[in-house]
Amino acid sequence: MKIYQTILISMILLMLLMILSFWLSKKSILDINKTSPFECGFSNFSSPRLSFSIHFFMIAIIFLMFDIELVLMLPMFISMKMLNSISWFFSSWMISSIIMYGLYHEWMNGVIEWSM
Repeated sequence: MKIYQTILISMILLMLLMILSFWLSKKSILDINKTSPFECGFSNFSSPRLSFSIHFFMIAIIFLMFDIELVLMLPMFISMKMLNSISWFFSSWMISSIIMYGLYHEWMNGVIEWSM
């Protein structure tokens, strides 16, 4: 019986919070300045749905790739004492060569160069 009361009180509290947040977040239709997008104090000149350059997306993907590869490289130095030298050298060489190949591939495709 006690658990049902707790669940009921929790649901009532959640409903009250939802109603309160819905009531507080009402946008004013009458104030056009508050509903228009803010662009550094200037009026928007064109549609906000314009596509952005794919170059920004590619830089973000490159950052994520090298960030993940860095996370893979950090345990290499910790595992140096646990593994024998040949297996440690081979695994670190493989990870480093994959990173260098990725950098070479991006460089040859012109992804790193910012000029259009």
